[in-house]
Amino acid sequence: MKKKSLPFINREISWLSFNERVLQEAADNTTPLIERLKFLGIFSNNRDEFYRVRVATVKRLTKLGKKAVEIYGEDPKDLLVKLQRKVIEQQNKFETIYQILLEELKASNVFIVNEQHLNLSQQNYIKDYFNNEVVSLIYPLMIDDNKPFPYMKDKASYMYIKLESITGGGKTKYALIEIPSRTTRFVVLPKQGNKHFIILIDDVIRFNTDLIFKVFGYKTVKAFNIKLTRDAELDIDNDVSKSMIEKISSSVKARKQGQPVRFVYDAAMPNDMLRYIMRKLGMDKKDNAIPGGRYHNFKDFIGFPNLGESKLVFNYPQPLQHKLLQNNTGTITSVIKKKDILLHYPYHSFNQIINLLREASIDPSVESIKITLYRVADSSKIANALVNAVKNGKRVVVLVELQARFDEENNIYWANKLSEVGAKVIYGVPGLKVHSKLCLITAKEKGKIFQYGHIGTGNFNEKTAKIYTDFTLLTANKNICSEINKVFDFYENNFKVTEFKHLVVAPFYMRKTFTQLIETEIHNAKKKKPAYIILKMNSLVDKDMIAKLYEASKAGVQITLIVRGICSLVTGLEGWSDNIKAFSIVDKYLEHARTFIFCNDGNEKMFISSADWMSRNLDSRSEVAVPIYDEEIRKEIKDIINIQLSGNTKVRIIDKKQENHYKKQLPGDKKVRAQDEVYNYLKTGKTKNKISINTKEMILN
Repeated sequence: MKKKSLPFINREISWLSFNERVLQEAADNTTPLIERLKFLGIFSNNRDEFYRVRVATVKRLTKLGKKAVEIYGEDPKDLLVKLQRKVIEQQNKFETIYQILLEELKASNVFIVNEQHLNLSQQNYIKDYFNNEVVSLIYPLMIDDNKPFPYMKDKASYMYIKLESITGGGKTKYALIEIPSRTTRFVVLPKQGNKHFIILIDDVIRFNTDLIFKVFGYKTVKAFNIKLTRDAELDIDNDVSKSMIEKISSSVKARKQGQPVRFVYDAAMPNDMLRYIMRKLGMDKKDNAIPGGRYHNFKDFIGFPNLGESKLVFNYPQPLQHKLLQNNTGTITSVIKKKDILLHYPYHSFNQIINLLREASIDPSVESIKITLYRVADSSKIANALVNAVKNGKRVVVLVELQARFDEENNIYWANKLSEVGAKVIYGVPGLKVHSKLCLITAKEKGKIFQYGHIGTGNFNEKTAKIYTDFTLLTANKNICSEINKVFDFYENNFKVTEFKHLVVAPFYMRKTFTQLIETEIHNAKKKKPAYIILKMNSLVDKDMIAKLYEASKAGVQITLIVRGICSLVTGLEGWSDNIKAFSIVDKYLEHARTFIFCNDGNEKMFISSADWMSRNLDSRSEVAVPIYDEEIRKEIKDIINIQLSGNTKVRIIDKKQENHYKKQLPGDKKVRAQDEVYNYLKTGKTKNKISINTKEMILN
């Protein structure tokens, strides 16, 4: 099957469809009001990254001319036009939703006001706040036609101001003020009765601009928000005299001056001001100039203040202790030695992993800790536990992936910190990005060596573990722990590649293994045996794997997909994907776990993994999938998948038109919100509602 002839949805188009699902959550009136504002922030943040990475890549491809079509499969110039059209359409929806939310917030006595709405007492409060908290953080940049245009940072939002001489004469100047990011974006004004008032820092500045410029003889005529997004790809040089950490540090600095890929401006801006700033930037409207609303960097709305009104925010239940660890009086490793443990964040507390490493750092029997760090929190308790382990004489080996996009600086900081105290720090693997989520604790107990392994789908990050749904397997299985150690041997000695009988490791064996498992299902379907595949992941893009799934569908294999983000496979296409159904769950937690289940003629094969099915994961990253052998854990994972597929709210159907229709609640069915049901299941061992699965959608015994 030729890849070029495959039914295939462009990954950028599919990604915009995913972000549309986030926008749907902002529009959903069953979602609490402040959470809807936060979804607008998530949508905005996603779109920023989309431009910084994906659109930047497509723009680079336009320079290759005809070769770009051969490499990419379509003309990147045509694609840029499609993307901009779709982005503007989504931006219009965004603005409509925001205005609706403002009205609904008013009905709940929450008022987001701007500088034009302030009463006298609020004006005085804002003047004092500006003088005490803001003025020292802002540095106006005057635009002078006789001097170079001031540099505009990536990700920053600016107030673009037209000034006029106080003395008259029509003398005009322009200025920029960067909206400060070192303070809160939202100022909560004094409450009036039961009414809450909030003003953005943008409008605090806008209200006080005359205080800044009048000493120079100018007054403000107009002030509008603008924002520039720059290419965020890292260009890493090949200077062999430099260490990897030097190269990454240099590239991160260079990123901040990347080429512009998008200019966003307030649609209310007069044409003369717009033409002037576009000319100064050397851009025109074809260069992804996007008309927007009054505010940019809407991602800050993710941190919108709570206000103490419980009805306006999600109810996040208390994270659970795993049932095997609840009343444990010994070490966590003593429990793992007896039985495998599956943690499922954020339903389970991530503190159990922090406690595991804290215990290991002081346990006299522990000799070494090996771990991979891809994205760590800025004040990481994980990294601090590793520092403590070194100080307690443990051998600590840490692979720090320096190329974790947008976390490079944080990772460099912790790499240096760990290296300084004496940990062995490995700065990635040449030619590979290490994305596996591994930890191996080795202990010597009564003269015997014991190993305890961690294989997860998410990062060692206590912050994201509160909002990302991920699986972690903790095991003392000798075969699995031995193979985790082999992976670390490869990280320490890149020439040392060995065979694996249990772990599925990319880039060496993962593509081949999963392809063979699909071929087994094809073979069994042709023999009229039960044949099904259930895949849950963030992204499905790789053309070879998609081709194999089409082949399986044609053979009669029943395939169910749960894909949060990009899905380039076309569902519901006669002759290609008749037996494939795909769903996406977008709710208060970000679905991040990867799970792969194959019928295998009744002897099911089940894996959790750090890898999506994208070419980069399978071919140019170090990824690990672990088989699930423990029968109780296998049942637990299947129950969770069943719950997710039974969901009839917050679940979308992924179809060939990318329309994101919600899965409907059938007559007589109870409302099932999958994420709430999963928490209830892990807490009680049973579901609140009786779960029924349409066997055409899912086949799990």
